[in-house]
Amino acid sequence: MLFKQDRAVTVSTILEADSNKDTYELVNSVLAPGNNVVEVSDCSHPSFGAHITQAFDKELEKDVFIFHGHVDKDTDRCKRFDKQRTEIKTYSESPENTLATNDETHTYKWLFKLDKDFQASAGFTHIHQIKAVGGSQDKMPTLTYTLRDKRDKKTFDIRHSVNLEQESIISTDLEPFLGEWIVVEETIVFGEKGSLDVTLSRKRDNKELISYKGDLRMWKDNAQFLRPKWGLYRSLKHSDQLRDEQVRFADFEIIEH
Repeated sequence: MLFKQDRAVTVSTILEADSNKDTYELVNSVLAPGNNVVEVSDCSHPSFGAHITQAFDKELEKDVFIFHGHVDKDTDRCKRFDKQRTEIKTYSESPENTLATNDETHTYKWLFKLDKDFQASAGFTHIHQIKAVGGSQDKMPTLTYTLRDKRDKKTFDIRHSVNLEQESIISTDLEPFLGEWIVVEETIVFGEKGSLDVTLSRKRDNKELISYKGDLRMWKDNAQFLRPKWGLYRSLKHSDQLRDEQVRFADFEIIEH
């Protein structure tokens, strides 16, 4: 659903689960009508069926999206076999207001829930990225939410890249996120002199679990635009540490200010 508020330059795009509708058709109808923004492993694991499904969530009392990952079956769209991807995104065929151009401000809101026994690995497990399209630096995400389990230290990191190297700008213990609905609000001023203001809070008691606010380069050389991605994207380098997972997402909203 797309609607314009009183202020002409503010446009909000909302994607909510509705189990009465086909999941992929629903996602595409909002994030890229007539096109496809779903990146899944159905080709490598067809017996499972759709790797993004919907179900009623008792805690939220509404339908939510479920992103599935299978250690021994899934790949990165049958193109790469050292990692697995179950994601949605915006891209060149998406509504203009979902694509961030230089000097624009966008706010991204959503909820996610990791299983109480969720298992990351010493390799990367990403659940959100902001990536550039176009230019010489678009292979490196500008912003990433990364989960890791390294030497018995389980962390939730927000990582940022100025150019082609990414580093953690804030890190915290992963444990408080597990088994909980997490509310995310992320506001980005895009540009060479950009900024990031993000807060992740536990829904049941509004406890803030991680936050960051500061000036950052939120751009890439000669980029056409930057765009969001959400889902389960993980390395298989330490597959012995991983397990089959279901990550829940709900109430995606992209606001162009």
